[in-house]
Amino acid sequence: MNASTFQKISAASLLVALGIIYGDIGTSPLYVMKAVVGERPITELLVYGGVSCVFWTLTFQTTFKYIFLTLSADNHGEGGIFSLYALVKRFGKGKLVIPAILGATTLLADGIITPPMSVASAVEGLEPIVPNLPTMAIVIAILSGLFFFQRFGSQKVGTIFGPVMVVWFSMLLVLGISQILHHPEILKSLNPMYAYELLMQYPKGFWLLGGVFLCTTGAEALYSDLGHCGKKNIRITWIFVKIALVANYLGQAAWLMTQGNPELAGRNPFYEIMPQWFLISGIIIATMATIIASQALISGSYTLINEAISLNFWPRVALRNPTDLKGQIYIPSINTILWIGCVLMILYFKNSTHMEAAYGFSITIAMLMTTLLLTYYLFFIKKMKAVWVLSLLVLFTVIEGSFFLANIIKIKERWMFLFFELFIFMVMYVWYYSRKINNRYLKFINLAEQAPLLKELSEDDAIPKYSTHLVYLSKADKNYEIEEKIIKSIFSKKPKRADVYWFFHINRVNEPYALNYDVIELLDDKVIKIVLNVGFRVQPRVELYFKKIVFDLARNKELNLHIRPDGATKYNPEPDYKFVILEKFLSVENEFAVRDGLLLNAYFVLKHLSISDAKAFGLDKSDVAIEKIPIVYHPVNKLELERKIN
Repeated sequence: MNASTFQKISAASLLVALGIIYGDIGTSPLYVMKAVVGERPITELLVYGGVSCVFWTLTFQTTFKYIFLTLSADNHGEGGIFSLYALVKRFGKGKLVIPAILGATTLLADGIITPPMSVASAVEGLEPIVPNLPTMAIVIAILSGLFFFQRFGSQKVGTIFGPVMVVWFSMLLVLGISQILHHPEILKSLNPMYAYELLMQYPKGFWLLGGVFLCTTGAEALYSDLGHCGKKNIRITWIFVKIALVANYLGQAAWLMTQGNPELAGRNPFYEIMPQWFLISGIIIATMATIIASQALISGSYTLINEAISLNFWPRVALRNPTDLKGQIYIPSINTILWIGCVLMILYFKNSTHMEAAYGFSITIAMLMTTLLLTYYLFFIKKMKAVWVLSLLVLFTVIEGSFFLANIIKIKERWMFLFFELFIFMVMYVWYYSRKINNRYLKFINLAEQAPLLKELSEDDAIPKYSTHLVYLSKADKNYEIEEKIIKSIFSKKPKRADVYWFFHINRVNEPYALNYDVIELLDDKVIKIVLNVGFRVQPRVELYFKKIVFDLARNKELNLHIRPDGATKYNPEPDYKFVILEKFLSVENEFAVRDGLLLNAYFVLKHLSISDAKAFGLDKSDVAIEKIPIVYHPVNKLELERKIN
């Protein structure tokens, strides 16, 4: 489903929004106040200042930046860093590639640390009730089950997401209000002066922002999931969600103030505000909410990688469509990487407190990158005045820059996690820039000029027929152009004679779910080019689309395809198609500069590890011929070779 499904506001659409959008940010009360207060002595400055920082962070960062501003930057109803990049990349002249890669990298990293931290925070609520509880084993079992069931699709589980999250947020609201009634003075903490005093007067108060930031880490997911619900549904449901979140934070703070002056010593105020008789039920509800939050992040990771593949930021990998729902995909390789990463997080950090200490660094970078891309959108597309755009850039850079500095100290807790982020970044960087180098050396020639020779070859009975319909995939985006290597493939060595030569070009467009085509006949019934316009969230299935196009042309009696033989016989009713895939490899004749050599060698290693072009484009092996061609980017200029004279 996409945003158009939910343009109208209804109870059902609001319920779906609650179930899909708020898993990450909605489960943050499990750990935010615990992270802010830690084991510090409880004081009014710490508690009032901490909850004040949380409230104003939710107001400026989540409500103003994401709910009000960023949700407006929709790409035909879709959101997320790559959707935003697709909107503004033409204005950046290549400068926005690195921000897009950095933002995507850190969002993927979030998909590894958030699920174990959220689920662990929920399960740990049982520890006071069940001594020696094997928390790590339970969390690993829950997450492993969740990743295992991804292959079947999430639509069945998704039907209960909305009602569960309604129960969750209602529980947050009721628990919070019940504590506020015991200490109504806590409402004074909404005054921003308490936040200012905490940061300025509390010992090392600025560094508490690392814990405060956890309350808004799910804001980026709000934007990424825009296409599932639509901005109107998100904005309306956010009113209820924010009230519930703020009430719960205030309730936890009120409880802390009514306890005298104890140290928390590992106690979680989220569970402490629950009545004893409700504790088990509360933990069950919390666990279900964290599973929903994890599911949203996992699904978001699949969508992100699918977009990265379409925008040439990631090698082609196997994709599955477990259900008929539009946009729902399953990527086995990413599922395995995320599962291994989550299990390693649990085994390394052991509990949620240690994960809290390492969490937040990545998302601050993602938010800074979104801010940068958003300024381009506001200035070039929304035509906002430069002074306002600059003011917003300064405001969010100061806020997010402060969170980034406060989170820098977490690097020592998560240094090993940086290797995972570096790996993701390098894969995207290598794949994107190597393809740029590849495209730089592509040579295009005029297809119309080659058409008479193709016609002559097609009618030359002295040459054995290679196929009735011969199809090449082409990168040439101009209707009259074709790659020189394709023409060489047809004419060199044993010429490939065919009745019809088809050249199929996939044009990736900025609209997420576009799927339409143009037919260009360069030579009557002989040389035909098809341009398939595909959105960056659509998985291309070239053979399926091509055969459907040919069937429609024949049915409509276009191009005379209905009266000519298509290769079918009385022995085999199927038309005779042959798709030729040209696979490049690095020639030994190359002599590279250092950067190009490293990039291209890494690129071909990644290409070897990724799935073949035939699989990526949905081609059947029986209809595909693979032709390997050596690529010479930089030929050896000076070859010193002397003949030995006896």
